[in-house]
Amino acid sequence: MLQLVLPKGSLEKATFELFDNADLPIHRNSSVTYKATINDPRIDTVRILRPQEIGQYVAEGLFDMGITGRDWIEETEADVVSLGELRYSKATAKPVRIVLAVPENSPWRDVSDLPNGVKVSSEYPGITERWFEKAGVEADIRLSYGATEAKVPDIVDVVVDITETGRALAAAGLRIMDTMLTSYTELIANPAAYADESKRHAMEQIHTLLQGVLDARGQVLVKLNVAKADLDAVTEILPSMKAPTVNELLGGSGYSVETVVPKNEINILIPALRDAGASDILEMPISKMVP
Repeated sequence: MLQLVLPKGSLEKATFELFDNADLPIHRNSSVTYKATINDPRIDTVRILRPQEIGQYVAEGLFDMGITGRDWIEETEADVVSLGELRYSKATAKPVRIVLAVPENSPWRDVSDLPNGVKVSSEYPGITERWFEKAGVEADIRLSYGATEAKVPDIVDVVVDITETGRALAAAGLRIMDTMLTSYTELIANPAAYADESKRHAMEQIHTLLQGVLDARGQVLVKLNVAKADLDAVTEILPSMKAPTVNELLGGSGYSVETVVPKNEINILIPALRDAGASDILEMPISKMVP
């Protein structure tokens, strides 16, 4: 039913892992092929292409749905429907930022300090041009094909670059002056395909599976038993999405309690639950979590 396009490059491995965890494993003949399949009745074909191109291809109707970054949607001004952010990147769940960076020892502290004719290197000429026009600065923008941070100060005055942590820019002796755009990965759709009720329903179901995986990351399910007398003490220290599920045990001897908690809190929580009277405590992994 759906023609799907997925990103090749830095997001490729993380995207394949996401689909695999969503029980939508991607099959292809080799790691260098651009065609793939997903054994799911909602997905007809799969292509693997550079994220820079995906927004425009989806906008043109070559694909019904795709995954790319907000940065490339904005750069190409692609007319697409956003089904929602998918908060993952090649290494973390943090967004990437498109930033304006200057040499650490530069006297420029604000965009208003930049002179007309300032030389700028960027892999995002569209975003950069529109940002400088809005700031009222006439900039000499030069397209970069990589290693952007290495071009200051010998080739250009400032750079517009993408960063997740800022460490690479700092290592290159650059200081971030301003953030032009914060970008998450997004699931996008062609407007005409989204207007088709059956395709839209399929898209929303795929989105539910993918988002369920992301929501489950960093979470675990905790199950325990507790006597009636200790129930209040145990539930008071339990974090929960809404409220813990509490069921009376057979024979009325106590209660079974379960809830979802952050994995990074479990080392503190389990001993505290034991101290409060809980027993038979189980920690279980979660593959998907759909509210």
